[in-house]
Amino acid sequence: MSPRFTSPPDPLPFNRQVWDIVRQIPAGKVSTYGRVAGLIPPPGGMDPKDYAAFGARWVGSAMAGCPPDVPWQRVINAQGKISLQRGAGEQRKLLEAEGVQFDQRERVDLKVYLWESTAINPSP
Repeated sequence: MSPRFTSPPDPLPFNRQVWDIVRQIPAGKVSTYGRVAGLIPPPGGMDPKDYAAFGARWVGSAMAGCPPDVPWQRVINAQGKISLQRGAGEQRKLLEAEGVQFDQRERVDLKVYLWESTAINPSP
């Protein structure tokens, strides 16, 4: 049985890596929680399968407490939808102001708006 990870073993360095990556997402593009997590190696000693299961949640937690200079609105779920309960209207408004469009199902077309990350060098 895998251990249950509710947070990264060392949350602050993980959160800083998340924020550094999200700062690189350009206006008019989005990424998903899981894709951001996939750009960060699993913490030392952690089984990659466990990281794959928990990394996206950890990114969500990091985004919930991000500094003001992080474009938090550019991270959405893997279905192309806004995941927030509170702040969803603001997130949508910010994304639409950047040119991101939503379809009738409240989804962003990830084939159009997904940020294809290039050289990522998050700080440790």
